Amino acid sequence: MILKSVLIMLAGLAFFLFGMNVMSSSLEKMAGGKLETTLKKATSKPILGFGLGAGITIAMQSSSAMTVMLVGLVNSGIMDFSQTIAPILGSNVGTTFTAWILNLMGVQSDKFSLIQLLSPDYLSPIAAFIGIAIFMLSKKSKHKHIGSILLGFAILMYGMEFMSDSVSAIKNMEGFDRFIGIIQNPWTALLVSTLFTGVIQSSAATVGIVQTLALSGLITWEMAIPLVLGANIGTCITALISAIGTNKNAKRVVAVHLYVNTVGSILTMILLTIASFFIKDVLTTHIGTVEVSVIHTVFNCSLSIVMGLTYKLLIKVVMWIVPDKKDEQEKTVFLDERLLNTPALAIDECFELTCKMAELSRTSIKKAIDVIDNYDEKVIEEIDELETLTDRYEDKLGTFLVKLSAKTLSGKEGHIIGRMLHTIGDLERIGDHAENISMVAKELHEKGISFSENAKKEIKVITNAINEIIDLTTDSFIKNDKQTASLVEPLEQVIDTLRADIQARHIARVQKGECTVELGFVLTDLLGNYERVSDHCSNIAVYTVQLETKQLDAHKYLRGLHAGQNPEFVERFNEYEHKYSLPSGV
Repeated sequence: MILKSVLIMLAGLAFFLFGMNVMSSSLEKMAGGKLETTLKKATSKPILGFGLGAGITIAMQSSSAMTVMLVGLVNSGIMDFSQTIAPILGSNVGTTFTAWILNLMGVQSDKFSLIQLLSPDYLSPIAAFIGIAIFMLSKKSKHKHIGSILLGFAILMYGMEFMSDSVSAIKNMEGFDRFIGIIQNPWTALLVSTLFTGVIQSSAATVGIVQTLALSGLITWEMAIPLVLGANIGTCITALISAIGTNKNAKRVVAVHLYVNTVGSILTMILLTIASFFIKDVLTTHIGTVEVSVIHTVFNCSLSIVMGLTYKLLIKVVMWIVPDKKDEQEKTVFLDERLLNTPALAIDECFELTCKMAELSRTSIKKAIDVIDNYDEKVIEEIDELETLTDRYEDKLGTFLVKLSAKTLSGKEGHIIGRMLHTIGDLERIGDHAENISMVAKELHEKGISFSENAKKEIKVITNAINEIIDLTTDSFIKNDKQTASLVEPLEQVIDTLRADIQARHIARVQKGECTVELGFVLTDLLGNYERVSDHCSNIAVYTVQLETKQLDAHKYLRGLHAGQNPEFVERFNEYEHKYSLPSGV
């Protein structure tokens, strides 16, 4: 019988943790990553950062998960460690939300009433039925998330009920009195709670068990306070593990979390020890579930206020704990894999890096175009360095995006990742063509040859078109501007025509003896790279135009555009054809 009760207790804990996980993942998906992405942008406003820290923790149901996310942001160089203090303090307050939900366990009534509907006996099955109905019948992902939240809540409450029922049997077990006797010592209770929370990595579960013990009338104020404080310390272990292998600023994020919770708990324990000499009778009275929630909330709110008021001192202490070392180079990770735990935030960071990559490609092309007429060996080296950097971006971003695509994502998120994977490939190829164009400039310089005046005028026309198409493509991608992106394809068609016309004119000049075959090879190489740049610009622009479509298909879109002879497309084509007309004569 006792063994069965122990197994029920373990099953209840498993149900609790699973239900909480289902709830948190669904809440996070419903938020769509907006909280996380807003947090990164709101770090200059501590009050907003505090509120978002609390909100994200409620959605994640884990302050340690929140800290791990911040470690990833700081390790990637996206945030400074000092900007994470307000969100960490907010997360400590947000983590108290679960304890208040669990107070429903204590709702009792002899007669059926609306109040009694709030007890797990009634609320859990109702939530489970409505949740599964919404989940199975709804087609919209948002509605399915609501159903999952209700199901997670029901499972969580059943887990608590299992633990509560098992305690009634376990408390008569031989040795249980000895356990209660051990945690009657406040400092021992603090240690037990810290270790237990570190093992299960959930302060909410520990507080839930404390509430279960309180519901059974087994613990006093003097026992409950250190058990709650221990949960706050134990939850830091997850973040502590996550800091292994990070840079010093990321370690400081964990130091803030650990320092705030540990120092706050120890100071509170000292006050509790002193208070026990004066109000021993009060502290040894039994405690209820609501009072456990009050302890948890008052402690975390008070701690956040005190640490918030001593903000500058806290920074100094943390920098003393994790100091700068002489001759130490700060290593910033390109994209920290901890961000994979928050896909929406990871997508946002990947997009920003892809935008930087687009700017690198634009700079590279413009430098390469300029060096044709203004040869400079240093610029050639800069273009080579830019090409190496775009290669690195493509490699790191591509690897990270593939890992990210394996996560559970919404259809929209999967679409955005697909667009970025396509785009970084095209941007990397644009960087390659920039390097090729710079080699054309180098060949002209080393051989001491130059194009004829007519050829220079013609090249200037197509060069201007390339400058415009790279600007249109880069700007439309960065701004997600479909209207601007739609201008790229008609210009790309004009560039194709220009290439053919310029080559035809060159052949005519060769036949007249006005140009050489050697220059023809160089010109063909240059025009070929120009055309390929415009092709890649076309691909990127098409992905931007298809932002709201369910599937990326550049070839299908272009076939439809060309075959249908879209009036707007034809109009734009004619405008660009007139704008970039070649000078008369050959």
